[in-house]
Amino acid sequence: MTARRLSAAALAAAAIVGAVALPASAADHVRPDRPKVEISAVQYDSPGPEDRSRRSLNKEWVELTNTTRRSVNLDGWTLKNEDGRTYTFDHYRLEGRATVRIHTGVGRDTDSDLYMDRHNYMWDNYSDTATLRNDHDRFIDDATWGGRHHGDRHGGGHGGGHHHH
Repeated sequence: MTARRLSAAALAAAAIVGAVALPASAADHVRPDRPKVEISAVQYDSPGPEDRSRRSLNKEWVELTNTTRRSVNLDGWTLKNEDGRTYTFDHYRLEGRATVRIHTGVGRDTDSDLYMDRHNYMWDNYSDTATLRNDHDRFIDDATWGGRHHGDRHGGGHGGGHHHH
């Protein structure tokens, strides 16, 4: 009796799993707004002293994750901050289900880490928006942190510096 009940439960569980695993085409119709590549994490406030050293600059990063099984060619895609400073991907392909970390500072690009080769911070500690667009300048995803309107922004003319709060 017990064994029989167990196998029935196992079959029911298998049926549920099967129903969830929709073919890609069906899933696409359900959520057309889901980006294939998304901004999965942002480390906008570099830990430790912000001395503009290479190490400190590279502790500031944005992570992109490919949510699909297929690799996505990011050549010509851009990552922008609120002030319009832009990083453009160059001949980079993000494998399916993979994550790449884009560091602000100087370094040697690998499959999992890309470097903007900047000598100044890209992301404002206090508030900023990272926007990802594809090579046709179509909006893909963004990530926003902090307050949009604040007295100490001085109408946006903060000289591209970093806020220390």
